[in-house]
Amino acid sequence: MDHVGVLALYDRDMRKGAQPDGPGARIERVGRVVRQVSDGHGWDGVVWSDLDAAGADAAIAEQIAHFGGLGREFEWKLYGHDLPTDLGRRLRAAGFTPAPEETLMIAEVAALDLDAPAPEGVRLLPVTDAAGVDLVADVHEKAFGTDASRLRRQLLARLTDDPDGVVAVVAMAGDEPVSAARMELVPGTRFAGLWGGGTVAEWRGRGIYRALVAHRARAAVARGYRYLQVDASSQSRPVLERLGFAPLTTTTPYVRQP
Repeated sequence: MDHVGVLALYDRDMRKGAQPDGPGARIERVGRVVRQVSDGHGWDGVVWSDLDAAGADAAIAEQIAHFGGLGREFEWKLYGHDLPTDLGRRLRAAGFTPAPEETLMIAEVAALDLDAPAPEGVRLLPVTDAAGVDLVADVHEKAFGTDASRLRRQLLARLTDDPDGVVAVVAMAGDEPVSAARMELVPGTRFAGLWGGGTVAEWRGRGIYRALVAHRARAAVARGYRYLQVDASSQSRPVLERLGFAPLTTTTPYVRQP
């Protein structure tokens, strides 16, 4: 895989050419910044920028004024290759708080080994309705220790209004949900995004995460997507590297309160 070329394609299609990530969201292009504005229940933030040292502070101030006027928390999603090189420092100086750094990892689907069944005693259940969304939210809260009310609203809205734009799956051990993940599909691009992969603590290390990646990869192949993209945590990066994903850059969410 041509890492430089694929990263440039990703920037063009998924960032500069971003599409709304769900119902009630819209993309706005203002100067050299691309941002998403939601209806108040979704994600708000900057997905792409093309700034230089002379104009960066003014662009940051404009975004703060815009989202502050809406009374919204928002995120500036900063990638390791974004310019200027001190953009992270400028964001911190403007009142943003960085979350833990992740790694943008991409794989060409055709190069992946998709023969990764769920371990014995675990079955993969497609999520298509509110009951399935509740199972995903339950896993999310147990695996990550965070509230899943926003995830519940967003996933249910996506399944209701744009069912072809998302593939969600939950791993069940008997009647207990033990792992869950989703894949978001952007029409007209070559990238499918893997999101939310989480396994409750006592079920980790058994191959469930790998099975969920393979399940979604097969769905991406069936829909004609060429690449899979993941914002990988330090925990998932080694697993993804063994599966054939390559690290292309870092990504850090910078969050600012209204």
